[in-house]
Amino acid sequence: MLVESLRSRSVTLLESTSMSLTEEILSQLPGDVLGGLRRSDRILSSIREGKVPVPTVVRENQQQLGAVDWDVLICGGTLGILIGCALAVQGLRVALIERGRLRGRDQEWNISRKELQVFLELSLLTDAELEKAIATEYNPARVGFDKGVEIWVENVLNIGIDPVYLLEILKQKFLAAGGNLFENTPFKEAVVHPDGVMINNQYKARLLIDAMGHFSPITQQARQGQKPDAVCLVVGSCAQGFPENHTGDLILSFTPIQKQCQYFWEAFPARDGRTTYMFTYMDADPQHIGLEALFEEYLRFMPKYQSVELPQLTFQRALFGFFPSYRQSPLHTPWSRILPIGDSSGNQSPLSFGGFGAMVRHLHRLTQGIHEALQTDQLSANALALLQPYQPSLSVTWLFQKAMSVGVNQKIAPEQINELLSAVFRQMQQSGDMVLKPFLQDVVQFPALTQTLLKTSVAHPGIVAKVIPQVGLLALLDWMVHYGNLGIYSVLFWLSQRLEPWEKYLPSISQYYWHRWVDAWKYGSGGDYLDE
Repeated sequence: MLVESLRSRSVTLLESTSMSLTEEILSQLPGDVLGGLRRSDRILSSIREGKVPVPTVVRENQQQLGAVDWDVLICGGTLGILIGCALAVQGLRVALIERGRLRGRDQEWNISRKELQVFLELSLLTDAELEKAIATEYNPARVGFDKGVEIWVENVLNIGIDPVYLLEILKQKFLAAGGNLFENTPFKEAVVHPDGVMINNQYKARLLIDAMGHFSPITQQARQGQKPDAVCLVVGSCAQGFPENHTGDLILSFTPIQKQCQYFWEAFPARDGRTTYMFTYMDADPQHIGLEALFEEYLRFMPKYQSVELPQLTFQRALFGFFPSYRQSPLHTPWSRILPIGDSSGNQSPLSFGGFGAMVRHLHRLTQGIHEALQTDQLSANALALLQPYQPSLSVTWLFQKAMSVGVNQKIAPEQINELLSAVFRQMQQSGDMVLKPFLQDVVQFPALTQTLLKTSVAHPGIVAKVIPQVGLLALLDWMVHYGNLGIYSVLFWLSQRLEPWEKYLPSISQYYWHRWVDAWKYGSGGDYLDE
């Protein structure tokens, strides 16, 4: 859930002592930004307290539906248009419904240049269109931790994509390829029949793709009120008035633990100013800090972070949101003919915010897999589950997330998290870019992880020993299972590449299953990583 004000306005801090910094700044931005922040806080509180009602938007009907209008209907256009356009270009009958107008937000999406090649490979953009979609590009970017290591890297998440242009050009290509777009059409319900899905008692398709994000009602029904295992809170802004700076921060910490949180910062040049974020990881305990209180902390530390006083800044937008994550991910729904993708599926690392980057990473795999599922009529719940497989490369990051968060009543040294991260990143830096860069792009690989763990344990045994009581023995044992599977998947992916010449002799249905297993081994081992 990311809320932002869409117009710029200079903010002059009020002299009144009765208002918080957050109230002073957000109340002067156009639109009800402060109200949006507080509404988001109320939703966060209801999730933490387990009071979110479980919707019933999907039901099953054993009668035949008969003729359908489309092969695929996608709910959620902001990122759904990516997969929708890719499938339409391949000749499938595709429809997309979007609750509002299909338009990108004004804040850039950051990604690495090599990851953008998928838009060319799938014939979604030309070279010229891709270059036009790039709003900003910067180098280098910093990784650093309080009183510890500081690392500078290049070509990692240094490209800012213009979402407004990208979504508009994809929308036009989608329509030109025969796609059908229904804007201002919110999803209401889906009835699953043996031969298709009826959506909103109006649209008929062979397959329903849920791209409505973390708070999709389909996802909420499938999870049946389950509380998230962790939450990442993010606050930030885009503003003008900073000292000139053409570099960025990927993850930076300059304070010890505050209010049972370790604050991390991210910053990069934007087309209309400089964007800064502060984020923190935590469990779903209702006693943890909320979004408005975290925004106050963000404003309190901003002068120290960017060497600028708040009255010097002209705020363009305020940004805030929270991102739930679940250990049992990606999500497998109990229904046939329904496939959650992107954030709806939980198919992102608990360390990242998901969204655009995670969607692009899996775009080629999903496009090919969905096309094959439709060709071979493999649309049962079990068959579609293979399109969102278990990935040990994601599951191992749960321990890292836990090591970067603090329980409500947990007592650890104020600098413990900074010391651990500084030690780990120093070893990755010494091991070179092939160890460091994949991790910064949310890709964990067995050789790199093993090398880093061994070196850190030898060089800093005391720091590593402190992590065990912090994360807990059960979490560590669970992590070891995923770590072992990461190694097994690496071997299986290596073997599958040797067997590739023989797959063409398999029947088409067998090919579907073989390709899904290979994809699982490839992505589950980090074998999809593309170096610059």
